Amino acid sequence: MSNNSIVQGTLIIGRITAVFGVRGWVKVMSFTQQPEKIFDYQPWQVDKQGRYQTIEVDEWKIHGDGLVARLKGIDDRDVAREWCQLDIRVGQDALPDLQDSDYYWHQLQGLVVYNHYGDSIQRLGKVSSMLETGANDVIVVTGDAESIDRNERLIPYAKQYVTNIDLESQKIDVIWDPDF
Repeated sequence: MSNNSIVQGTLIIGRITAVFGVRGWVKVMSFTQQPEKIFDYQPWQVDKQGRYQTIEVDEWKIHGDGLVARLKGIDDRDVAREWCQLDIRVGQDALPDLQDSDYYWHQLQGLVVYNHYGDSIQRLGKVSSMLETGANDVIVVTGDAESIDRNERLIPYAKQYVTNIDLESQKIDVIWDPDF
């Protein structure tokens, strides 16, 4: 484990939640689409008492419907407890490259959403978050001072509604009934 200053360009991909057993193992909650993929992204960084520290996983396994891991250099339950309730971060450069038409959720957050419904183009707001549903993901758009209203809209992340994403221009074009 090493100490680092605050690291720019990191993403939260999970959380160390609780101790597991008496030999220093911890429970891990993964925010990745396939939970066990969290272990592909190493090393991890955590904010421990205002200082970012780098940690590595020695070994991990699936236990029941969750994940458990042993952090490198930790083999005691009481020491492992000090690492609980901390978000797991990795550098954005640790993520695999995507194809041109694919995006990570963090890339979409904050983009301005323009609606091309009917004869005019209207600003609906900015992407505040994303939701995963059974059928398809959903873009949560929150109205702002420059949008047509301050409403929150849930727009399915599907080709028939999301017509263009331009990361360079920081905008998303949609076709969506503004009354929804």
